[in-house]
Amino acid sequence: MSDMKNTDSLSNVAEFSVSEISIALKRTVEDIFGHVRVRGEISGYRGPHASGHCYFSLKDERSRLEAVIWKGVFSRLKFLPQEGLEVIATGKLTTYPGSSKYQIVIESIEPAGAGALMALLEERKRKLGAEGLFAEERKRPLPFMPRTIGVVTSPTGAVIRDIIHRIADRFPVHVLVWPVRVQGETAGAEVSRAIAGFNTFDPGGPLPRPDLLIVARGGGSLEDLWGFNDEAVVRAVAASQIPIISAVGHETDWTLIDLAADRRAPTPTGAAEMAVPVKAELEAGLARLSARLKGAISRDLDRRSQGLRAVARALPSPDQLFALPRRRFDEAAGRIVRALHASAQRKRLKHEGLRLSIGSLERRLVEARRRAAQCGARLPVVFSGLLRNKRVRLERDGGRITPRVTSERIALNRQKLDAATGRLDRVVRQRLDGARGRLDQTERLARTLSYQGVLERGFALVRDASDRPVKRAAELSAGQEVHIQFYDEIAGAVIAGKPVAGPRKDTGAKDPGKQGSLF
Repeated sequence: MSDMKNTDSLSNVAEFSVSEISIALKRTVEDIFGHVRVRGEISGYRGPHASGHCYFSLKDERSRLEAVIWKGVFSRLKFLPQEGLEVIATGKLTTYPGSSKYQIVIESIEPAGAGALMALLEERKRKLGAEGLFAEERKRPLPFMPRTIGVVTSPTGAVIRDIIHRIADRFPVHVLVWPVRVQGETAGAEVSRAIAGFNTFDPGGPLPRPDLLIVARGGGSLEDLWGFNDEAVVRAVAASQIPIISAVGHETDWTLIDLAADRRAPTPTGAAEMAVPVKAELEAGLARLSARLKGAISRDLDRRSQGLRAVARALPSPDQLFALPRRRFDEAAGRIVRALHASAQRKRLKHEGLRLSIGSLERRLVEARRRAAQCGARLPVVFSGLLRNKRVRLERDGGRITPRVTSERIALNRQKLDAATGRLDRVVRQRLDGARGRLDQTERLARTLSYQGVLERGFALVRDASDRPVKRAAELSAGQEVHIQFYDEIAGAVIAGKPVAGPRKDTGAKDPGKQGSLF
């Protein structure tokens, strides 16, 4: 009976689904705990996930708590999580129904104690140093005499008054102050924005671009100066195009901005002394240099005057200087008439030669060859006809003469025929030799005036794609295809670039209205 009662009681217990239980637990945990601050060591941190969220754990010597930082919160964190760093995390406790785990959703995170800050500082120093942000070779020299100085500091502290007072005493220049907070969570972001803002100034704008920047703050603890160890501040200093003097804290205080700046000053007053020289000392130095310059100029003028007088005594008179040129001029005047006649003769020959073109010589050569071929073709026919006529006349006269007379006349005619044949052969040979000589002479003249002779001497003929000769380099353009004809064959080429006009050789032609130097 008791077993039946227990079974009946269990059957009356409310039934929940897995999701209902998970949601109930999630609501209970979030309602009871809400926002909490948890101290622990970061474990299993591997950086942001592909989604931008971060998942890791917080642990101590006995327990472990899962933690998550959403993407939007991670981008606003002042301190980034690091493996093994002891931190204090602020956030809400909740559960993850998908794996029946509870976790903390972190909204802010900070190192736990000065020891953690020092560990974080050393880690950040090694990281930024490995990137070369602290290298000495990237540091730039400070301008000797800046016209405008930009100061990034608090506008209400004693630091800005000390800097302005010291600059006014040494060398008054234009000072621009960018007000920032020098302590607190927003200090690093404000200082980095101020440095980047000064770099965006236009040199010709309403506010002049500073030639030098001073980032200054008074002394304090490590926590007070922590904003100047911010990674964003160090990167802004390293990326600045304007040289920067770091004057943060007292002489014994060191921050990461001191390592990245182009120069570190022990105090803000020391930064002002580094920024500008002493005006009185510069004026005294200029006065000394001016006196030395005047003395050097005076001594140099005296030395030059003495040298000029000595040279003047050694110079010849004008008549002596112009005696030789006058003689050369007289000799040249006597030769100028002969030179003019020779020049006119050369120009006449050149004018006559211009009328001889390659085309006319080629036509004359073709015509001579044609006449020679015609004469050579007619000679056998004429010779055969002449022999045939002689035979006909011989046979016709043979019947009217006696054998004796026939023999005499045959012998006489044979002699005449032999003589005529010999003369004919001589005449034919003479005419052929004359025609061959004229043909050879014409061929030599054609070869002399033909461009083939020029190509044989090492020159080349350039033709464009339409096979027209290119006479000037200005007719060519980059990428144009051309054909270059050498003596033996034709080669293709492509113009690589626009031809550059070289120096033109002096042809000796003078301006007819002026007379050149004769000496």
